[in-house]
Amino acid sequence: MNYLKYVNIKQGSKSVHRFSQGNTLPLIQKPFGFAAFSLQTETSRGSWYYHPDDRSVEGIRLTRQPSPWISEHSAFTMMPQIEKPFVDFEDCWSGYDPEKAILQPHYLKCYLKRPFCDFELTPTEYGACVRLSFKKDFDRYLSVLPVKFNCEYEYDAENNRLYCWTDCNQGRKTHDKGTLKGYYVFQFDSDSVDVDKILVGSRDTSDTKHSLKTAGEGTGIHIALKKKDVTFTVATSFISYEQALRNLQHDSVYGSFEELKEENERIWNEYLSKIEIDADEETMKTFYSCMYRTFLYPHKAYEPDENGKPIHYSPSADKVLPGVRYTDNGFWDTYRTNYPFYSIIAKDILPEIIEGYIQDYIDGGWLPRWTAGDAKNCMPSTGIDAVIADVATRNLISKDLLEIAFKGMEHHANKSSTVAAYGREGCEEYLELGYVPYDKYSESVNLTLDAAYFDDCIATVAGILGYEDKKEKYLKRAKNYKNIFDSETGFMRPRDTQGNFDPDFDPISWGKHYTEASAWQTSFAVQHDIDGLAELYGGKDGLIKKLDELFATPAEYRVGGYNYEIHEMTEMAVCDWGQCAISNQPSFHIPFIYTYLGQPEKTEYWLKKICDEGFSWKDDGFPGDEDNGSMAAWYIFSCLGIYPITPGKPIYTNCKPMVDNIRILGKKVDFSKFGNIISHEEIMKEIEE
Repeated sequence: MNYLKYVNIKQGSKSVHRFSQGNTLPLIQKPFGFAAFSLQTETSRGSWYYHPDDRSVEGIRLTRQPSPWISEHSAFTMMPQIEKPFVDFEDCWSGYDPEKAILQPHYLKCYLKRPFCDFELTPTEYGACVRLSFKKDFDRYLSVLPVKFNCEYEYDAENNRLYCWTDCNQGRKTHDKGTLKGYYVFQFDSDSVDVDKILVGSRDTSDTKHSLKTAGEGTGIHIALKKKDVTFTVATSFISYEQALRNLQHDSVYGSFEELKEENERIWNEYLSKIEIDADEETMKTFYSCMYRTFLYPHKAYEPDENGKPIHYSPSADKVLPGVRYTDNGFWDTYRTNYPFYSIIAKDILPEIIEGYIQDYIDGGWLPRWTAGDAKNCMPSTGIDAVIADVATRNLISKDLLEIAFKGMEHHANKSSTVAAYGREGCEEYLELGYVPYDKYSESVNLTLDAAYFDDCIATVAGILGYEDKKEKYLKRAKNYKNIFDSETGFMRPRDTQGNFDPDFDPISWGKHYTEASAWQTSFAVQHDIDGLAELYGGKDGLIKKLDELFATPAEYRVGGYNYEIHEMTEMAVCDWGQCAISNQPSFHIPFIYTYLGQPEKTEYWLKKICDEGFSWKDDGFPGDEDNGSMAAWYIFSCLGIYPITPGKPIYTNCKPMVDNIRILGKKVDFSKFGNIISHEEIMKEIEE
């Protein structure tokens, strides 16, 4: 079955800075590929450079932007032009009909009106194969243009190759000693390029001149094309031109454009068919559009050496090192759904991904927290603890590698970093007081709750490795969430260094002490000890009553510590889900707590309401930031009726699915024979037997 027919890769891309309906990009790439491509429609919006309603194209961008909040790194654009070519996006853009463009996971085709040119692209592992078809006989160019910052270009006439690099990094740079560059090699046929007419130019002027090389911020090159129909390939590297050429040769195994396109179609169908369902047409489209999104990130960041062995550029060490590496992932988001999801349907590749994250610790002494090329100081806490514990409990990591990972987990759990992008903020105070004090740190409630949860994950790994003393140590620390529970208000409340609760408490006030949330969304972030959380409310009935109150409380908010309205507030307020803000990850597990406590009917009610009202396959198809596949995986789990209530432990809540005839990895499954809690082992036994 061709599941690609159900996929809308624009799902969630109809977003703006003030209101996210996904904050996604329509990416054409291989699953977890090294390089991804997207239409660039208007860069004047900054990181929101693509919008499905735009009727112009500024270029086709090689992009590694995992989120508009992180921004771009090592990117460039390709743009066909005729007559007089320009470098500035304000000058080189062309009209197009978005409704006629073909945007699929494996294939892009759009007609650019100004140059009278069809632009087609299908991805390779390290780049793409591109086919241009000009319809008019004017002077023709392929312009290769920077997104931002420094770049260099040189055309090698002898070998019909364009070499270029960019250090484009619109996000926050972590290290001073190294800059992550993108190196690119374009390979043309010998009869495709008119070398004598190649032009270079700058954004500072509309003037161009003939040259085979140029460099500097905002410069670009225009490759003059002899023929109307031209096919070329491009490959990228983080290491060098030589490595980019090696990657180009690595990608040349499929021959023609059509052969590569067909192979990409097969690969994507193989991934999409890992879960098969029966449902109405709308649900099928939403489900498989979400399936596509779960396989985009993280991006592969390693390359083959001359012997085919994996090597990678390490931003922390500023050198090329052996081993695999993965990047472009925000663990604060993805630990909740992505990795438990991969442990079921992508366990062939998941161990390598985890090895790639642990490589960052081997290279630079810290496990990643938010990575986009280099490490980024974006979201708080060390969610990778849950990711590692998750694969450990599912026997998807070797003991030797787990030992290394455990050292990294202990390191960031007990030592503050001088670099903000690493480790746990407020670590020393947490160890001393049993919580992070609000008079010294912002987002102190989240920092405390996350630290307690991830200490539990460290305890899990310690137990698997046989370190019983350490297991008990971290299990004790995992109870620290109780230190900030205020029984009077029934919320997790910030405390200062003297142990006093913040007197200016309002449960609907966002920010300051809470990360992208208020006390309502944050107070249930005790996924590792829901039974213990229930005890704080007087037992299961008390916690259920509090959950009922959360869903019944109007979706009101105060801007609080932010001093302005952030988009997550706006997104919560437009939905009729009370204070359950599925627009953001801290609320993901909240509806499933009902099932854990023995009331799956309430979970089922809210899942149906949220999925029906908040999700679709359309361009506005998400109720908030999709965030690297995390929200897409949430929808898939909700449809299946199972949910990883405690990432880091091999358990799922289990309620009635919203789809029929579920087949996972080709095996029909029926989880109704199990209770409200189902183990990972039971799920896999159902699939593999």
